[in-house]
Amino acid sequence: MKQMSSQAALLLAFLAAFSARAQTNQSGAADILSHPLARADAVQIALRQNSAILKGNADLRASYGVEVQLRAIALPQVSAGGGYNYLEPSLVETFPISNYSLQFPNQNWNADIKVQQLIYAGGRLTSAFRSAKLTREQALLNYQTTLADTLLAVRVAYDDVLVAAQQMAVHESSVQLLTQELEDVRKRFGAGTVPQFDVLRAQVELANERPRLIQAKNDFRIGKDNLLNLLAVRLPKTIWEDIPLQLSDTLEARPYEIDLPTALARALERRPELAALRKAEALRREDLVNAKSGYKPNAQVYGGYEWQSLPYENNLGADLSGWIAGAQLSWSIFDGQLTRGKIMEAKARHERAQLDIDESGRQIELDVRTAYSNFIEAREVLESQKTVQEQAQEALRLAEARHKTGTGTQLDVLGAQTALTQARTTQVQALHDYAVARARLQRALGEDMEIIQK
Repeated sequence: MKQMSSQAALLLAFLAAFSARAQTNQSGAADILSHPLARADAVQIALRQNSAILKGNADLRASYGVEVQLRAIALPQVSAGGGYNYLEPSLVETFPISNYSLQFPNQNWNADIKVQQLIYAGGRLTSAFRSAKLTREQALLNYQTTLADTLLAVRVAYDDVLVAAQQMAVHESSVQLLTQELEDVRKRFGAGTVPQFDVLRAQVELANERPRLIQAKNDFRIGKDNLLNLLAVRLPKTIWEDIPLQLSDTLEARPYEIDLPTALARALERRPELAALRKAEALRREDLVNAKSGYKPNAQVYGGYEWQSLPYENNLGADLSGWIAGAQLSWSIFDGQLTRGKIMEAKARHERAQLDIDESGRQIELDVRTAYSNFIEAREVLESQKTVQEQAQEALRLAEARHKTGTGTQLDVLGAQTALTQARTTQVQALHDYAVARARLQRALGEDMEIIQK
């Protein structure tokens, strides 16, 4: 409970800071496109203006309104009222008494102010305060979940742009190498040292590589669009093809060490989704308390002050006034089994909430196992690619040297160029996959809020 209070305080402080900044520090397209965007800056912009986070913020504030409503039953109620009545004189009945006629006034008024306090409601009073606290904590956990999901999407989108840019550079380099090779083969063919087959083979290899470059450029454009959409940036209508967005960070292979048993335990302890479901289960338990209160009496006390016109005079200026106080007790002896039905519903919803916790725990364990397995795979692939690019470059150099001396074929050169492009592509993709797998594993472990707070 102490840990939950600490997390709630940190999140509230974080939310207040960014809510205040969001009103005056909105980042538009001009600001973002004017200088290279760092990964940390992208995260900060998303925290300020991402639509999902802003909607989560609104839901959080709405939950505070629900919290106030829940506490209202246990707090004093102050009310004031009054009225004025007028009747046609012909509607007022006259009572003859001896030599005197008694006639009620055709006008009267009254006013009062009253304070009421419910002192017993079958357990609903204390339940109201517990429910209010649980509602606030559940809302904070739901908002934390929204933050974690959105910031993971931003980090992945940022890395997607980085890998698309590097893949585009790889294919541009490959096209350049194949173009040079085609020019060299054409010269050799003109000199009669190579057959026409070599020229055709070089043309085919170049033609095959160009669609890959076109696709890489398209992935780069789409990646930038996706990232800016997550940052809630509206682009000017004049930018309709390639967005001039530059990123300052690079793909990193920062080490991350954790074993699976530790990961599973950490996830079950930290994941906000599971903690929110536990709060929901506790709320359903409070609903059961409220339902059972229908079998118990309600008691309240009240006090106040009352004014009214004289009941037997038409002088509205004369009045009677004084203090009033009292107590009320009510007990529904038979309500047509309404309370019984409410208890049955509350019990079923409580059992459903318990099943949700159990199911969510299993799903979180599956998420962790999947994310951990993907992370191990990405790490092993990255390790396997450490020296491949250098080896591919050396193989291309040797193939070109052999081809120039006549001991190798042009097919060897093209094969070495293809292998180099594949090695570069695989290494870049391995870096990206490792970064994304690490981010997804950290999200599965519930470490996202720690990253935000740092």
